[in-house]
Amino acid sequence: MRLLIDENLSEALVEALADLFPDSLHVRLLGRGGAGDEEIWQLARDHGCMLLTRDEDYAGMSVLRSAPPKVILVRLGNCTTADVIRLLRDRESTIREFHDHPDAAFLALG
Repeated sequence: MRLLIDENLSEALVEALADLFPDSLHVRLLGRGGAGDEEIWQLARDHGCMLLTRDEDYAGMSVLRSAPPKVILVRLGNCTTADVIRLLRDRESTIREFHDHPDAAFLALG
């Protein structure tokens, strides 16, 4: 289970969540900071990742296009990186079920 973390979330998530989501990637660490939604979508597809984001535009894209990539939307409002880490750790089983479900394309967590 691998994530592509959108630039609206911290690069620190890659290392902080490596035990749950090994080999995850971050948009900025791939040199794609500032890339548009279409390019990020394609990056997630090309790298076989679920897309972790705070950008609600991807919810609409997942409805129109379905997966891949599967999209995980973090809905925490103003929060710290520690809050995001805690959310993803607390919801690990939900994320795994989402990953494994053949028809699921979008998951909102908050």
